[in-house]
Amino acid sequence: MSVTVFEQARIVDPSRGLDERGTVIVDGKTIVAAGADAANQGAPDGAQVVDCAGKSLIPGLVDGRVHVGEPGAEHRETIASASMAAAAGGVTSFIMMPDTLPVIDDVALVEFVLRTARDTSLVNVYPAAAITRGLEGRELSEFGLLRGAGAVALTDGRNTIANPLVMRRALTYARDFDAVIAHETQDRTLASAGVMNEGLLASWLGLPGIPREAEAIPLERDLLLARLTGGRYHAAKISTALSAAAIARAKGDGANVTAGVSINHLSLNENDVGEYRTFFRLSPPLRSEEDRQAMIEAVRDGTIDLIVSSHDPQDVDTKRLPFADAADGAIGLETLLAAALRLYHNDELTLLRVIELLSTAPARRFGLPGGTLKPGSPADLAIVDLDEPWIVREADIRSRSKNTCFEGARLQGRVLQTMVAGSTVFSI
Repeated sequence: MSVTVFEQARIVDPSRGLDERGTVIVDGKTIVAAGADAANQGAPDGAQVVDCAGKSLIPGLVDGRVHVGEPGAEHRETIASASMAAAAGGVTSFIMMPDTLPVIDDVALVEFVLRTARDTSLVNVYPAAAITRGLEGRELSEFGLLRGAGAVALTDGRNTIANPLVMRRALTYARDFDAVIAHETQDRTLASAGVMNEGLLASWLGLPGIPREAEAIPLERDLLLARLTGGRYHAAKISTALSAAAIARAKGDGANVTAGVSINHLSLNENDVGEYRTFFRLSPPLRSEEDRQAMIEAVRDGTIDLIVSSHDPQDVDTKRLPFADAADGAIGLETLLAAALRLYHNDELTLLRVIELLSTAPARRFGLPGGTLKPGSPADLAIVDLDEPWIVREADIRSRSKNTCFEGARLQGRVLQTMVAGSTVFSI
Protein backbone atom coordinates (compact mmCIF):
# COMPACT_ATOMS: atom_id res chain seq x y z
CA MET A 1 0.00 0.00 0.00
CA SER A 2 1.28 3.47 -0.89
CA VAL A 3 1.52 6.23 1.71
CA THR A 4 0.92 9.89 0.90
CA VAL A 5 1.73 12.69 3.33
CA PHE A 6 0.16 16.10 2.83
CA GLU A 7 2.22 18.64 4.78
CA GLN A 8 1.56 22.22 5.92
CA ALA A 9 -2.07 22.19 4.80
CA ARG A 10 -4.88 24.20 6.33
CA ILE A 11 -6.98 21.25 7.50
CA VAL A 12 -10.71 21.94 7.62
CA ASP A 13 -12.70 19.08 9.16
CA PRO A 14 -16.19 20.05 10.39
CA SER A 15 -16.77 16.56 11.80
CA ARG A 16 -14.21 17.41 14.50
CA GLY A 17 -14.61 21.21 14.50
CA LEU A 18 -11.05 21.38 13.17
CA ASP A 19 -9.56 24.33 11.29
CA GLU A 20 -5.81 24.29 11.79
CA ARG A 21 -2.52 23.95 9.97
CA GLY A 22 -1.12 20.44 9.99
CA THR A 23 -0.49 17.17 8.20
CA VAL A 24 -2.73 14.50 6.70
CA ILE A 25 -1.36 11.00 6.21
CA VAL A 26 -3.08 8.58 3.82
CA ASP A 27 -2.14 4.92 3.90
CA GLY A 28 -3.73 2.98 1.04
CA LYS A 29 -7.45 3.80 1.03
CA THR A 30 -7.59 5.21 4.55
CA ILE A 31 -6.72 8.37 6.45
CA VAL A 32 -4.45 7.37 9.34
CA ALA A 33 -3.73 10.83 10.77
CA ALA A 34 -5.01 14.36 10.24
CA GLY A 35 -4.24 17.46 12.26
CA ALA A 36 -1.48 19.54 13.77
CA ASP A 37 -0.28 16.58 15.83
CA ALA A 38 0.22 14.43 12.74
CA ALA A 39 3.19 16.57 11.72
CA ASN A 40 5.14 15.05 14.61
CA GLN A 41 4.84 11.57 13.12
CA GLY A 42 7.07 12.39 10.17
CA ALA A 43 6.88 10.82 6.74
CA PRO A 44 7.37 7.03 6.58
CA ASP A 45 10.12 5.70 4.32
CA GLY A 46 9.02 5.64 0.70
CA ALA A 47 6.04 7.93 1.29
CA GLN A 48 5.03 10.48 -1.30
CA VAL A 49 5.23 13.90 0.33
CA VAL A 50 3.02 16.72 -0.95
CA ASP A 51 3.71 20.29 0.17
CA CYS A 52 0.33 21.98 0.69
CA ALA A 53 1.63 25.30 1.97
CA GLY A 54 -0.95 27.97 1.18
CA LYS A 55 -3.56 25.34 0.34
CA SER A 56 -6.51 23.89 2.22
CA LEU A 57 -7.34 20.22 2.63
CA ILE A 58 -11.02 19.36 3.09
CA PRO A 59 -13.18 16.23 3.18
CA GLY A 60 -14.47 15.43 -0.29
CA LEU A 61 -17.84 17.03 -0.96
CA VAL A 62 -20.99 14.90 -0.70
CA ASP A 63 -23.62 16.18 -3.14
CA GLY A 64 -27.08 15.13 -2.04
CA ARG A 65 -29.00 15.82 -5.26
CA VAL A 66 -27.62 14.94 -8.70
CA HIS A 67 -29.62 14.09 -11.81
CA VAL A 68 -27.89 11.83 -14.34
CA GLY A 69 -29.17 10.84 -17.78
CA GLU A 70 -28.11 7.20 -17.54
CA PRO A 71 -30.08 5.05 -18.11
CA GLY A 72 -32.22 6.43 -20.92
CA ALA A 73 -30.73 9.86 -21.69
CA GLU A 74 -27.02 9.21 -21.96
CA HIS A 75 -26.67 12.05 -24.47
CA ARG A 76 -27.25 14.47 -21.57
CA GLU A 77 -25.04 12.76 -18.98
CA THR A 78 -23.67 9.35 -18.13
CA ILE A 79 -22.58 8.15 -14.72
CA ALA A 80 -19.00 8.28 -16.02
CA SER A 81 -19.23 11.87 -17.31
CA ALA A 82 -21.00 13.02 -14.15
CA SER A 83 -18.20 11.48 -12.12
CA MET A 84 -15.56 13.39 -14.10
CA ALA A 85 -17.42 16.64 -13.45
CA ALA A 86 -17.75 15.71 -9.78
CA ALA A 87 -14.06 14.92 -9.38
CA ALA A 88 -13.10 18.25 -10.95
CA GLY A 89 -15.34 20.00 -8.43
CA GLY A 90 -13.98 18.19 -5.38
CA VAL A 91 -17.12 16.06 -5.07
CA THR A 92 -16.13 12.55 -3.98
CA SER A 93 -19.66 11.19 -3.45
CA PHE A 94 -23.06 12.02 -4.85
CA ILE A 95 -26.61 10.76 -4.53
CA MET A 96 -28.16 10.02 -7.91
CA MET A 97 -31.82 10.82 -8.45
CA PRO A 98 -34.22 8.08 -9.65
CA ASP A 99 -35.95 10.03 -12.44
CA THR A 100 -34.21 8.15 -15.23
CA LEU A 101 -35.65 6.05 -18.07
CA PRO A 102 -36.68 3.60 -16.75
CA VAL A 103 -37.32 5.00 -13.28
CA ILE A 104 -35.20 3.58 -10.45
CA ASP A 105 -38.13 1.97 -8.65
CA ASP A 106 -37.01 -1.66 -8.50
CA VAL A 107 -34.02 -3.64 -7.29
CA ALA A 108 -32.65 -4.34 -10.77
CA LEU A 109 -32.25 -0.62 -11.49
CA VAL A 110 -30.54 0.06 -8.16
CA GLU A 111 -28.13 -2.78 -8.94
CA PHE A 112 -27.58 -1.39 -12.45
CA VAL A 113 -26.54 2.00 -11.05
CA LEU A 114 -24.21 0.46 -8.50
CA ARG A 115 -22.65 -1.87 -11.08
CA THR A 116 -22.21 0.88 -13.67
CA ALA A 117 -20.71 3.20 -11.06
CA ARG A 118 -18.30 0.51 -9.92
CA ASP A 119 -17.15 -0.05 -13.50
CA THR A 120 -17.08 3.52 -14.85
CA SER A 121 -17.21 6.14 -12.09
CA LEU A 122 -14.27 8.01 -10.61
CA VAL A 123 -16.25 8.87 -7.46
CA ASN A 124 -18.73 7.18 -5.11
CA VAL A 125 -22.25 7.07 -6.57
CA TYR A 126 -25.18 6.27 -4.30
CA PRO A 127 -28.56 5.65 -5.91
CA ALA A 128 -31.76 7.07 -4.47
CA ALA A 129 -34.91 5.09 -5.25
CA ALA A 130 -38.36 6.33 -6.19
CA ILE A 131 -40.95 6.77 -3.44
CA THR A 132 -43.74 5.81 -5.83
CA ARG A 133 -43.75 3.45 -8.79
CA GLY A 134 -43.00 5.26 -12.02
CA LEU A 135 -42.87 8.55 -10.06
CA GLU A 136 -46.63 8.66 -10.52
CA GLY A 137 -47.44 9.60 -6.93
CA ARG A 138 -49.86 6.75 -6.34
CA GLU A 139 -48.43 3.34 -5.43
CA LEU A 140 -45.44 3.05 -3.08
CA SER A 141 -42.38 1.20 -4.29
CA GLU A 142 -40.85 -1.64 -2.25
CA PHE A 143 -38.84 0.38 0.26
CA GLY A 144 -37.36 -2.59 2.11
CA LEU A 145 -36.09 -4.34 -1.01
CA LEU A 146 -34.74 -1.09 -2.46
CA ARG A 147 -32.93 -0.24 0.76
CA GLY A 148 -31.54 -3.75 0.91
CA ALA A 149 -30.22 -3.42 -2.64
CA GLY A 150 -28.35 -0.23 -1.77
CA ALA A 151 -30.69 2.74 -2.18
CA VAL A 152 -29.60 5.40 0.34
CA ALA A 153 -32.74 7.57 0.23
CA LEU A 154 -36.24 7.70 -1.22
CA THR A 155 -37.37 10.53 -3.44
CA ASP A 156 -39.58 11.21 -6.42
CA GLY A 157 -36.91 13.46 -7.89
CA ARG A 158 -38.37 16.56 -9.49
CA ASN A 159 -41.94 15.37 -8.82
CA THR A 160 -44.13 16.39 -5.90
CA ILE A 161 -46.49 13.83 -4.38
CA ALA A 162 -49.91 15.47 -4.41
CA ASN A 163 -51.81 12.93 -2.31
CA PRO A 164 -51.30 13.49 1.45
CA LEU A 165 -52.30 9.91 2.27
CA VAL A 166 -49.56 8.57 -0.01
CA MET A 167 -47.05 10.87 1.70
CA ARG A 168 -48.22 9.78 5.15
CA ARG A 169 -47.84 6.13 4.21
CA ALA A 170 -44.42 6.79 2.67
CA LEU A 171 -43.13 8.47 5.83
CA THR A 172 -44.51 5.68 8.00
CA TYR A 173 -43.17 2.90 5.77
CA ALA A 174 -39.75 4.53 5.40
CA ARG A 175 -39.48 4.90 9.17
CA ASP A 176 -39.41 1.11 9.51
CA PHE A 177 -36.29 0.99 7.35
CA ASP A 178 -34.65 4.11 8.84
CA ALA A 179 -34.86 5.72 5.41
CA VAL A 180 -35.02 9.42 4.61
CA ILE A 181 -37.87 10.71 2.45
CA ALA A 182 -36.37 13.56 0.39
CA HIS A 183 -39.07 15.60 -1.30
CA GLU A 184 -39.25 18.61 -3.59
CA THR A 185 -42.45 20.56 -3.04
CA GLN A 186 -44.35 22.47 -5.70
CA ASP A 187 -48.10 22.44 -5.94
CA ARG A 188 -48.80 21.77 -9.63
CA THR A 189 -52.18 23.47 -9.59
CA LEU A 190 -50.92 26.63 -7.92
CA ALA A 191 -47.77 26.74 -10.04
CA SER A 192 -49.95 26.15 -13.11
CA ALA A 193 -48.09 27.23 -16.25
CA GLY A 194 -45.64 29.41 -14.32
CA VAL A 195 -42.04 29.50 -15.47
CA MET A 196 -40.35 32.00 -13.11
CA ASN A 197 -40.88 33.67 -9.76
CA GLU A 198 -44.19 35.50 -9.52
CA GLY A 199 -43.65 39.22 -9.18
CA LEU A 200 -43.05 42.50 -10.94
CA LEU A 201 -40.17 41.19 -13.06
CA ALA A 202 -42.28 38.31 -14.40
CA SER A 203 -44.96 40.84 -15.33
CA TRP A 204 -42.43 43.03 -17.15
CA LEU A 205 -41.12 40.02 -19.07
CA GLY A 206 -44.65 38.85 -19.87
CA LEU A 207 -43.99 35.44 -18.29
CA PRO A 208 -46.40 33.51 -16.04
CA GLY A 209 -45.18 33.37 -12.45
CA ILE A 210 -44.97 30.72 -9.73
CA PRO A 211 -45.95 32.07 -6.31
CA ARG A 212 -43.87 31.28 -3.24
CA GLU A 213 -46.95 29.64 -1.74
CA ALA A 214 -46.76 26.88 -4.39
CA GLU A 215 -43.66 25.64 -2.57
CA ALA A 216 -44.72 26.46 0.98
CA ILE A 217 -48.19 24.86 1.04
CA PRO A 218 -47.15 21.26 0.22
CA LEU A 219 -44.07 21.74 2.42
CA GLU A 220 -46.25 22.71 5.40
CA ARG A 221 -48.35 19.60 4.75
CA ASP A 222 -45.28 17.38 4.65
CA LEU A 223 -43.93 18.83 7.89
CA LEU A 224 -47.23 18.17 9.65
CA LEU A 225 -47.13 14.59 8.39
CA ALA A 226 -43.51 14.20 9.50
CA ARG A 227 -44.57 15.20 13.02
CA LEU A 228 -47.55 12.86 12.85
CA THR A 229 -45.59 9.81 11.69
CA GLY A 230 -42.19 10.39 13.29
CA GLY A 231 -40.66 9.75 9.86
CA ARG A 232 -37.33 11.13 8.65
CA TYR A 233 -38.14 13.96 6.25
CA HIS A 234 -35.79 16.06 4.15
CA ALA A 235 -37.03 19.12 2.27
CA ALA A 236 -34.80 18.65 -0.74
CA LYS A 237 -34.65 22.19 -2.13
CA ILE A 238 -36.27 25.19 -0.50
CA SER A 239 -36.08 28.67 -1.96
CA THR A 240 -38.23 31.09 0.04
CA ALA A 241 -38.37 32.79 3.42
CA LEU A 242 -41.79 31.18 3.91
CA SER A 243 -40.29 27.72 3.57
CA ALA A 244 -37.38 28.51 5.90
CA ALA A 245 -39.81 29.71 8.57
CA ALA A 246 -41.82 26.48 8.22
CA ILE A 247 -38.69 24.33 8.62
CA ALA A 248 -37.61 26.32 11.69
CA ARG A 249 -41.02 25.78 13.30
CA ALA A 250 -40.98 22.05 12.58
CA LYS A 251 -37.49 21.69 14.06
CA GLY A 252 -38.65 23.65 17.10
CA ASP A 253 -41.48 21.15 17.51
CA GLY A 254 -38.97 18.29 17.55
CA ALA A 255 -39.79 16.82 14.13
CA ASN A 256 -37.08 14.75 12.45
CA VAL A 257 -36.69 17.13 9.52
CA THR A 258 -33.82 18.65 7.61
CA ALA A 259 -33.65 20.97 4.63
CA GLY A 260 -31.40 21.55 1.65
CA VAL A 261 -30.91 24.46 -0.71
CA SER A 262 -29.50 24.59 -4.20
CA ILE A 263 -26.31 26.60 -4.63
CA ASN A 264 -28.17 28.47 -7.36
CA HIS A 265 -30.65 29.90 -4.84
CA LEU A 266 -27.81 31.11 -2.64
CA SER A 267 -25.90 32.70 -5.52
CA LEU A 268 -28.54 34.07 -7.91
CA ASN A 269 -31.91 35.77 -7.98
CA GLU A 270 -34.74 36.39 -10.43
CA ASN A 271 -32.93 39.36 -11.99
CA ASP A 272 -30.39 36.93 -13.47
CA VAL A 273 -33.10 35.70 -15.83
CA GLY A 274 -32.38 38.97 -17.64
CA GLU A 275 -33.52 38.88 -21.23
CA TYR A 276 -35.08 35.41 -21.14
CA ARG A 277 -31.86 33.49 -20.43
CA THR A 278 -33.02 29.87 -20.36
CA PHE A 279 -30.00 28.56 -18.44
CA PHE A 280 -31.58 30.40 -15.50
CA ARG A 281 -34.89 28.60 -15.83
CA LEU A 282 -34.83 26.39 -12.76
CA SER A 283 -37.20 24.54 -10.45
CA PRO A 284 -37.90 26.01 -7.98
CA PRO A 285 -37.47 29.26 -9.90
CA LEU A 286 -34.88 31.83 -8.93
CA ARG A 287 -36.55 34.01 -6.33
CA SER A 288 -36.31 37.63 -5.20
CA GLU A 289 -33.17 39.06 -3.61
CA GLU A 290 -35.05 39.12 -0.29
CA ASP A 291 -35.60 35.37 -0.54
CA ARG A 292 -31.96 34.78 -1.49
CA GLN A 293 -30.85 36.68 1.60
CA ALA A 294 -33.32 34.64 3.66
CA MET A 295 -31.70 31.45 2.34
CA ILE A 296 -28.26 32.69 3.40
CA GLU A 297 -29.58 33.55 6.86
CA ALA A 298 -31.25 30.10 7.10
CA VAL A 299 -27.94 28.45 6.20
CA ARG A 300 -26.15 30.59 8.79
CA ASP A 301 -28.54 29.87 11.65
CA GLY A 302 -28.85 26.12 10.98
CA THR A 303 -32.40 26.08 9.62
CA ILE A 304 -30.97 24.76 6.35
CA ASP A 305 -28.71 21.76 6.84
CA LEU A 306 -26.98 21.20 3.53
CA ILE A 307 -26.23 22.70 0.13
CA VAL A 308 -26.65 20.73 -3.11
CA SER A 309 -25.61 21.38 -6.69
CA SER A 310 -28.98 20.20 -8.02
CA HIS A 311 -26.95 19.12 -11.06
CA ASP A 312 -29.52 18.67 -13.84
CA PRO A 313 -28.01 18.33 -17.33
CA GLN A 314 -30.13 19.50 -20.25
CA ASP A 315 -29.02 19.51 -23.87
CA VAL A 316 -29.28 22.16 -26.58
CA ASP A 317 -32.62 20.83 -27.81
CA THR A 318 -34.27 21.47 -24.45
CA LYS A 319 -32.58 24.77 -23.56
CA ARG A 320 -32.17 26.71 -26.83
CA LEU A 321 -35.88 27.50 -26.89
CA PRO A 322 -38.16 30.37 -25.88
CA PHE A 323 -37.99 30.77 -22.10
CA ALA A 324 -41.49 29.42 -21.48
CA ASP A 325 -40.76 26.29 -23.55
CA ALA A 326 -37.29 25.49 -22.20
CA ALA A 327 -36.67 22.68 -19.71
CA ASP A 328 -35.87 23.42 -16.07
CA GLY A 329 -32.43 22.71 -14.69
CA ALA A 330 -28.74 23.57 -14.67
CA ILE A 331 -25.53 21.61 -14.21
CA GLY A 332 -23.51 22.38 -11.10
CA LEU A 333 -21.07 19.69 -9.95
CA GLU A 334 -17.97 21.51 -11.17
CA THR A 335 -18.92 24.92 -9.76
CA LEU A 336 -20.54 23.83 -6.47
CA LEU A 337 -17.57 24.48 -4.19
CA ALA A 338 -16.33 27.66 -5.85
CA ALA A 339 -19.82 29.19 -5.88
CA ALA A 340 -20.32 28.26 -2.22
CA LEU A 341 -16.96 29.82 -1.33
CA ARG A 342 -18.45 33.19 -2.26
CA LEU A 343 -20.25 32.98 1.09
CA TYR A 344 -16.87 32.55 2.79
CA HIS A 345 -15.09 35.28 0.85
CA ASN A 346 -17.99 37.67 1.55
CA ASP A 347 -17.73 36.91 5.30
CA GLU A 348 -21.27 35.54 5.32
CA LEU A 349 -20.20 32.07 6.55
CA THR A 350 -17.07 30.60 8.11
CA LEU A 351 -15.08 28.14 6.02
CA LEU A 352 -15.89 25.42 8.55
CA ARG A 353 -19.62 26.01 8.07
CA VAL A 354 -19.35 26.04 4.26
CA ILE A 355 -17.58 22.67 4.23
CA GLU A 356 -20.00 21.24 6.79
CA LEU A 357 -22.95 22.14 4.54
CA LEU A 358 -21.28 20.61 1.49
CA SER A 359 -19.72 17.50 2.99
CA THR A 360 -20.15 16.53 6.63
CA ALA A 361 -23.87 17.31 7.00
CA PRO A 362 -25.09 15.47 3.86
CA ALA A 363 -22.97 12.42 4.72
CA ARG A 364 -24.45 12.42 8.20
CA ARG A 365 -28.07 12.89 7.10
CA PHE A 366 -27.97 10.11 4.53
CA GLY A 367 -25.74 7.77 6.50
CA LEU A 368 -22.86 7.76 4.03
CA PRO A 369 -19.16 7.18 4.65
CA GLY A 370 -17.09 10.28 4.04
CA GLY A 371 -17.56 13.90 5.01
CA THR A 372 -14.72 13.62 7.52
CA LEU A 373 -10.93 13.53 7.81
CA LYS A 374 -11.08 11.47 11.01
CA PRO A 375 -8.37 8.78 11.25
CA GLY A 376 -9.79 5.47 10.06
CA SER A 377 -12.18 7.08 7.56
CA PRO A 378 -12.00 6.64 3.77
CA ALA A 379 -9.37 8.84 2.11
CA ASP A 380 -11.92 10.94 0.22
CA LEU A 381 -10.54 14.48 0.18
CA ALA A 382 -9.79 17.55 -1.89
CA ILE A 383 -6.94 20.04 -1.93
CA VAL A 384 -8.17 23.54 -2.63
CA ASP A 385 -6.57 26.92 -3.28
CA LEU A 386 -9.18 29.15 -1.66
CA ASP A 387 -7.91 32.28 -3.38
CA GLU A 388 -7.16 31.18 -6.93
CA PRO A 389 -9.42 33.03 -9.39
CA TRP A 390 -10.84 31.32 -12.45
CA ILE A 391 -13.47 31.86 -15.09
CA VAL A 392 -16.13 29.29 -15.98
CA ARG A 393 -15.78 28.56 -19.69
CA GLU A 394 -17.98 26.22 -21.69
CA ALA A 395 -14.94 24.63 -23.35
CA ASP A 396 -13.63 23.51 -19.96
CA ILE A 397 -16.85 21.91 -18.69
CA ARG A 398 -16.53 18.15 -18.29
CA SER A 399 -20.24 17.41 -18.12
CA ARG A 400 -21.81 16.28 -21.39
CA SER A 401 -24.32 19.12 -21.07
CA LYS A 402 -23.20 22.74 -20.82
CA ASN A 403 -26.24 24.39 -19.23
CA THR A 404 -24.47 26.14 -16.38
CA CYS A 405 -25.81 29.20 -14.56
CA PHE A 406 -22.21 30.35 -14.10
CA GLU A 407 -20.96 30.56 -17.68
CA GLY A 408 -18.46 33.40 -17.83
CA ALA A 409 -18.61 33.89 -14.05
CA ARG A 410 -15.45 34.84 -12.18
CA LEU A 411 -15.07 32.49 -9.23
CA GLN A 412 -12.49 32.38 -6.45
CA GLY A 413 -11.36 29.05 -5.04
CA ARG A 414 -10.19 26.14 -7.16
CA VAL A 415 -9.86 22.40 -6.60
CA LEU A 416 -6.28 21.34 -7.32
CA GLN A 417 -6.54 17.64 -6.48
CA THR A 418 -9.31 15.20 -5.60
CA MET A 419 -8.69 11.84 -3.99
CA VAL A 420 -11.21 8.99 -3.64
CA ALA A 421 -10.30 5.99 -1.48
CA GLY A 422 -6.67 7.05 -1.58
CA SER A 423 -6.47 7.31 -5.37
CA THR A 424 -6.11 10.63 -7.17
CA VAL A 425 -9.05 11.01 -9.55
CA PHE A 426 -8.43 14.62 -10.52
CA SER A 427 -5.46 16.98 -10.44
CA ILE A 428 -4.40 20.18 -12.15
